[in-house]
Amino acid sequence: MTCPYLEYRSEADGETFDVARAYCAADETFVEPMRADVCNDRYDLRHADDCEIYRRHEGL
Repeated sequence: MTCPYLEYRSEADGETFDVARAYCAADETFVEPMRADVCNDRYDLRHADDCEIYRRHEGL
């Protein structure tokens, strides 16, 4: 399951990107690819357990 706050955006603030970038709606910021791996529950990681942004936003 993917984090419900993860989005991929091809543009922001009037700038367009060649490749969509991972954006965390909970933190209102673009995130690094390694953070997106957590958001996508890759490599035995789970956003509900391993992401402090998600946990903070959910009050966990």
